[in-house]
Amino acid sequence: MPTLVIHAPYSKGKPGTPNSFETYLKTGIGKGYAIFPKDVSKLPTGCKVVLLRKDRNRQRAEGLLARLVPASRTPQGIQRYDVYFEKQTIVPYGKPEKLNHFGIAVLDC
Repeated sequence: MPTLVIHAPYSKGKPGTPNSFETYLKTGIGKGYAIFPKDVSKLPTGCKVVLLRKDRNRQRAEGLLARLVPASRTPQGIQRYDVYFEKQTIVPYGKPEKLNHFGIAVLDC
């Protein structure tokens, strides 16, 4: 089953702000991730979601995908999605996955 990896960098969401790792972990909603259509089609409900903070105060959490809700589009026209996930827990930070320009990765496991 595939894994969706999303990045919530400290530089774009300090703790306590709406776009922070901590807020995403608490609410189970990661907002505005640009995901290519070919990758959206690979992501069934229930697949693993990894939430990363790779820059400062490195952290990692894992959960299960509940749904992807279309949001806005990037200037290049790529659809952004709010990523809803559940059963999220903090896990040890290991070697981080490589992410694309939009701060995501879709891994075939």
